[in-house]
Amino acid sequence: MTATAVDAETVRGLVRDLLTAHDPKTTERSAFLHARFDAGLAWVHFPVGLGGLDAPRALQSIVDAELKAAGAPDNNPRRIGIGLGMAAPTVLRFGTQEQRERFLRPLWTGEEVWCQLFSEPGAGSDLAALGTRAVRDGDDWVVTGQKVWTSGAHAARFAILVTRTDPDVPKHQGMTYFICDMHAPGVEVRPLRQITGEAEFNEVYLTEVRIPDAHRLGEVGEGWKVAQTTLMNERVAIGGMEIPREGGLIAPVAQTWRDRPELRTPELHDRLLKLWVEGETLRLVGTRLRQQLAAGAPGPEGSVAKLAFSELNQAVSGLEIELMGEEGLTYDDWTMRRPEKVDFAGRGPGYRYLRAKGNSIEGGTSEVLRNIIAERVLGLPSEPRVDKDVAWKDLPR
Repeated sequence: MTATAVDAETVRGLVRDLLTAHDPKTTERSAFLHARFDAGLAWVHFPVGLGGLDAPRALQSIVDAELKAAGAPDNNPRRIGIGLGMAAPTVLRFGTQEQRERFLRPLWTGEEVWCQLFSEPGAGSDLAALGTRAVRDGDDWVVTGQKVWTSGAHAARFAILVTRTDPDVPKHQGMTYFICDMHAPGVEVRPLRQITGEAEFNEVYLTEVRIPDAHRLGEVGEGWKVAQTTLMNERVAIGGMEIPREGGLIAPVAQTWRDRPELRTPELHDRLLKLWVEGETLRLVGTRLRQQLAAGAPGPEGSVAKLAFSELNQAVSGLEIELMGEEGLTYDDWTMRRPEKVDFAGRGPGYRYLRAKGNSIEGGTSEVLRNIIAERVLGLPSEPRVDKDVAWKDLPR
């Protein structure tokens, strides 16, 4: 089945067949998800046999809407967002056929949760400066180093990992990308307690962790190229997510405004209107971004959406605190939780205000994103980089 042979009616027919053979009311959740994947209705734009139909990406919305209307279970996408939004497109583009067949199905069904081992204490915004070493030893690589800010590492089965394999060449050229088994000997996960009191982030120590060469993604030394695919998809996943009108963090603020007229002031009214319009603009930008994705891989435009998402969340959560007055100053949820996903909607305004501060760091700092937008979207001259042609081992640290 080719992309040109698949249209909306074909997809609807496949959905009907799935629902007939696997009634969501009587079919166990995991069995339904497996059947959906095998029917090519997981990612319709993926190849046949890997959860897809080789169909236009735009047809996915038809699948999702019809299955939701039928009461079918989903794969809890927020819990496995890193796998869906970052690992899967990277494995699809750079993985071998064996890697695709091994990892994509349990990734999509949520049986195997993924995390991202990229940032390091000395290599966050400048990811290419990373120093986690991978040394070849026969059919394996021996990896030693430290990663930080790793969301969900405590619940992850696998990780996408970028390492340094050649310190004698410039930093962007000596990196190699792997799939890391988070249960392998030598992998240690430690919680990082955040400003909210909980620890969804972690630092991960890798001590002589053996990774088979069969778990390498891309060629040796092409880790930066592979990582760019991951990062572009990450920013789209964060900033281009599908939300309803008046969705996201603007929703609880607007509801409080309607329910609590005694909290209103003209100044807060003007700010709420401005942010509501910005939220609607961002929603439409996300729609346009997803339409662009239907025509190919994500580009630097995803950085625009992610930057706008971060700044809007912080402004809206700040307005919510002010709107609540004295109530907004209370926050008593300092429990040391280990959540597997961020839950803005299920928590109070204090949590939303504190957690939104991290939006301008995760998925690429706002400063880095502004540089990407300036250079790759607006075509402005790049900043001088004196370390571009210097071997990594000779860089000051």
